[in-house]
Amino acid sequence: MEMQQFYYDNKIVKKFLYATIVFGVVGMLVGLLIASLYLFPNLTDGVSWLSYGRLRPLHTNAVIFAFVGNAMFAGIYYSMQRLLKARMFSNVLSNIHFWGWQLIIVAAAISLPLGYTSSKEYAELEWPIDIAIALIWVVFGINMIGTIIKRRERHMYVAIWFYLATFITVAILHIFNSIAIPVSGMKSYSAYAGVQDALVQWWYGHNAVAFFLTTPFLGLMYYFVPKAANRPVYSYKLSIIHFWSLIFIYIWAGPHHLLYSALPDWAQNLGVVFSIMLIAPSWGGMINGLLTLRGAWDKVRTSPVLKFFVVAITGYGMATFEGPMLSLKNVNAIAHFTDWIVAHVHVGALAWNGFLTFGMIYWLIPRMTKTTLYSVKLANFHFWIGTLGIIMYSLPMYVAGFTQASMWKEFNPDGTLKYGNFLETVKQIMPMYWMRAIGGTLFVIGLLVLVYNIIMTVRQGQKIEDELAEAPELQKISSKRLKGEKFHPWLERKPIQLAILATIAVLIGGIIQIVPTIMVKSNIPTISTVKPYTPLELEGRDLYIREGCVGCHSQMIRPFRSEVERYGEYSKSGEYVYDHPFLWGSKRTGPDLMRVGGKYSDNWHFNHLWDPQSTSEGSIMPAYKWLFDNKKMDYSYTKKKMEVMEQLGVPYTTEDIANAQSSINEQAAKIEKSLHADPDFVKSYEESRKAAQARGEEFVPMKDREIIALIAYLQRLGTDIKIKDNKPSK
Repeated sequence: MEMQQFYYDNKIVKKFLYATIVFGVVGMLVGLLIASLYLFPNLTDGVSWLSYGRLRPLHTNAVIFAFVGNAMFAGIYYSMQRLLKARMFSNVLSNIHFWGWQLIIVAAAISLPLGYTSSKEYAELEWPIDIAIALIWVVFGINMIGTIIKRRERHMYVAIWFYLATFITVAILHIFNSIAIPVSGMKSYSAYAGVQDALVQWWYGHNAVAFFLTTPFLGLMYYFVPKAANRPVYSYKLSIIHFWSLIFIYIWAGPHHLLYSALPDWAQNLGVVFSIMLIAPSWGGMINGLLTLRGAWDKVRTSPVLKFFVVAITGYGMATFEGPMLSLKNVNAIAHFTDWIVAHVHVGALAWNGFLTFGMIYWLIPRMTKTTLYSVKLANFHFWIGTLGIIMYSLPMYVAGFTQASMWKEFNPDGTLKYGNFLETVKQIMPMYWMRAIGGTLFVIGLLVLVYNIIMTVRQGQKIEDELAEAPELQKISSKRLKGEKFHPWLERKPIQLAILATIAVLIGGIIQIVPTIMVKSNIPTISTVKPYTPLELEGRDLYIREGCVGCHSQMIRPFRSEVERYGEYSKSGEYVYDHPFLWGSKRTGPDLMRVGGKYSDNWHFNHLWDPQSTSEGSIMPAYKWLFDNKKMDYSYTKKKMEVMEQLGVPYTTEDIANAQSSINEQAAKIEKSLHADPDFVKSYEESRKAAQARGEEFVPMKDREIIALIAYLQRLGTDIKIKDNKPSK
């Protein structure tokens, strides 16, 4: 049989690898800054684009889509070519994919600190960037499928199955979750409201973890671990069971993020059942990875690459056991909204994604530069300091989570909350936040060691060039199953059939969960007293979203005695029918705000947002002084926002929209008038007016500034239904 010569495209792999390293450093340094803001909340005082609420989504997006995303693409482009014995389908598409993805990352790095966000977890980017993501993802898919079609290897190895499932499912998740109606070039409203939006978002959010952070990395595990150990995969049959059961079950598990919420019970319970089932395929994959190293343990002791891989797979096993445990309702009642979840997430991110990426980099760069690693000792140092960093990060966060949960729920003998002041729990866990910052610092030091080691390796090696390879042309064969051929070996040589079956497997769960919630209105009972937001409150809500307040405050009171006693009446699904998007939150760094409306005076909110520590001693909330700046609030899009909301089913009338500005003026004037009840406000207001006049500036009345709109929104929260006791919660 005639052999064909061709070149593997190593240059595209190099580009993605270098981008992985650069964005890894950037994303984790932003994470360190965020950890520091817990300790020094006013570290970036007055700088809006460096505030915690705007930096947090930047950190998550940078680590997930820039660091892990580029690593995933590097590994896929390298392994796929060798597994299929073919160069990537198109050099042009490869480069469009690379540069398009980097431009998306840059767009995120600019837009998120500027406050352009949808507020949806792992999907914060606004609609033009969402469209760009979809287009570049399609480019990646065409390039991958084209390479599969022109392959010289008949059977597709297990890694390819995971890559295909990743492409298909992420496309479905991203498009469905991102459906929105634009208001302007960088502002849109989710097509879904309240409970429906929450279900769709966490169907996406959980499965973004599943199909962006897990399935592609399982494909990389199935390629790089056997290669580095020079051992075959432990079990071919187990890999088949692992793949199909994982992609079928994972898609059902999203509702476990919404237990004890306003989501219908049947959807919550489905999420629990399938989350528990996830243990089996997840641990099947972990066992397959670790047992691949049987007979290679002597090599593990000396190879930093294999050390990284072992801890990565172990971290995957730990995270995928803990996840189903957290979906049990009795465990979730304790862990949800606490720092336990932060620990859980980072075990997966730092160990599974981080260490697998580091091992892959240490394995790939020397081979592509045709040299040896500059320093094995430095790589081993990176491994140990990185491992210590993970431990020092996660363990304090577990302790913080347990501390929060126990203090929030503890009662005195007379039936009152033992720790009625929320800040008592914050003060108690500050030592854990210090340890978390130290652990994160150690992990970043390890990454910087990698940067140095890789730079020196590249310098001593040869320039990375495309690699010559040869393989026989794939002979055409009947699409029918051969005599004695079993179903799955046949499927492994039929990419279209495999892709169709994978699509069906991932769609079933999503359809069964989401369609009834969206299509059957009786699932979300309405409440007659719940009305749309006034124009000023709507604008204030958008400021709340812009500043990332949802990252620290929940708006979901669960039906527990402790929560009802602390925050007020538990949340009803009908209260959120006009919320585009929903803002239930996923962590309580500060107290729940569902019933905050009317609990405090306008002056209290004014002072709290100017200097949180002046009203709440020990608070780690940053100040929002730019909301008070002597500039007019922009109401130019208010009518357009209301028109879009009307299209989404919010019952604004033509008259409501036409009178939006007069409604704003009237409500804002009332809030400003209430602020004048405080002599300190009157004094400082007069002083600022005179100072502006002295500078020759136009003085903007307080009623026209952003702070007034945000106060209006906060004072509205939870006031649509009658509350027996609306006493202040501390």
